[in-house]
Amino acid sequence: MVEARELPDVDPYMAVESLRAALGRAGIVFPSLAVEHTAPDLRLVDLGRVRADVAMRLAGALRGEGPAA
Repeated sequence: MVEARELPDVDPYMAVESLRAALGRAGIVFPSLAVEHTAPDLRLVDLGRVRADVAMRLAGALRGEGPAA
């Protein structure tokens, strides 16, 4: 039997703003980044869709390659 995991008590609005700021420092913009309102109890962050070049810049930033030129 699988036990339900307790969700961390993280404000999704603060998470969105923190992620937006971190992405911005890497020169990356997720235009659709927002709090998902359809299931408020889950506190979901919707990353939205991004172009392939933005996804590649994000991958580079996660690898520590610095801001995109």
